[in-house]
Amino acid sequence: MSGKKRVVLAFSGGLDTSVILKWLQTELNYEVICFTADLGQGEELEQARDKAILLGIKKEHIFIEDLRETFAKDFIFPMFRANTVYEGKYLLGTSIARPLISKRLVEIAANLGADAVSHGATGKGNDQVRFELSAYALNPDIKIIAPWREWNLNSRTKLMEFAEKNQIPITSNKVGEAPFSVDANLLHTSSEGLILEDPSKEAPEYIFQRTEQPESAAEKSDIITLTFKNGDPIALNQKNYSPGKLLEELNVIGSKHGIGRLDLVENRFVGMKSRGIYETPGGTILLEAHRGIESITLDSGSAHLKDEIMPKYAELIYNGLWFSPERKMLQALIDESQLFVEGEVTLKLYKGSAVVIARQSSKSLYSEKLVTFEDDQGLYDQKDAEGFIKLKALRLRELARRNNKQ
Repeated sequence: MSGKKRVVLAFSGGLDTSVILKWLQTELNYEVICFTADLGQGEELEQARDKAILLGIKKEHIFIEDLRETFAKDFIFPMFRANTVYEGKYLLGTSIARPLISKRLVEIAANLGADAVSHGATGKGNDQVRFELSAYALNPDIKIIAPWREWNLNSRTKLMEFAEKNQIPITSNKVGEAPFSVDANLLHTSSEGLILEDPSKEAPEYIFQRTEQPESAAEKSDIITLTFKNGDPIALNQKNYSPGKLLEELNVIGSKHGIGRLDLVENRFVGMKSRGIYETPGGTILLEAHRGIESITLDSGSAHLKDEIMPKYAELIYNGLWFSPERKMLQALIDESQLFVEGEVTLKLYKGSAVVIARQSSKSLYSEKLVTFEDDQGLYDQKDAEGFIKLKALRLRELARRNNKQ
């Protein structure tokens, strides 16, 4: 083992993290270990390995890991059991990925004797908070290096100059890069910045990378069936899939129909508002289906309580508190509610919409005999409603009597 201090860097192979890698080496004198997570972003990740080697990283210090199944099973699916959306619309595709990346950064650091981890998140965004709160929750003594808060390379021009000075290869698409920033994984694609920074202007169509334009999407609808067990999807059209593969399949069919587009101005944890263009085709279908199966398997008390706590749960994830005790406590409550959430949901997918059209379950609480307009064979005595209403109205009637005297 060398005498240098070691740092584990979340490395993508792009311009920013390549500059960070070299900066950690030259400015802070660290031995750098590179970690790249395959979360389903759809990129050729072996290029990151080649770039790291080119920048002097030992092969045994380069970790490229396929975490798609772990991501879906242990992070995305638990979140969807709560029907989680932030500020009414955002399905948290970026937020839910950060704790997994941080977890692996900390684990690799422990295994290889590194005392620090590093990331490429800027000092203006949410990701710095998510990465660092997760890391500290897992190792309270870990050192975190956030170059964007420390260096003076505060512009694209300065990054390019540093890259050229240190002979860091710059691919042509980075020199003439697209006028917006993209983050992608198995759950979604997120685009923001530059051309999207004016919320009064419609996002150009080329921003959308994962979904067809709804107006020009498939002219024929698709009917699909999702099967659930304990609140998680386990099969699509009666065919069993692993969590990651199932979400991949939903993404393909959802993209075809232009499902899951969102143009959102959201409130960042750091205090400013930002605009994001999100595409979450498979997740949008999954959310509709999950609410569909819950509608017949959850009682009203459980369903309404879940809806009440969901915004708090979403906020915890958005703010980087996945590993907090309060998130775990809420997760235990949510998971308890899912014990009988099983059965099949049928949806129609067409031109940007995913609509539940049927649902069935052996654990259903729905009773045709009870709700029928025909003879219910004495299951429900309508006369009972009179006493129920009068008891519920007692407070209101007394208020009215008092107020009418004034």
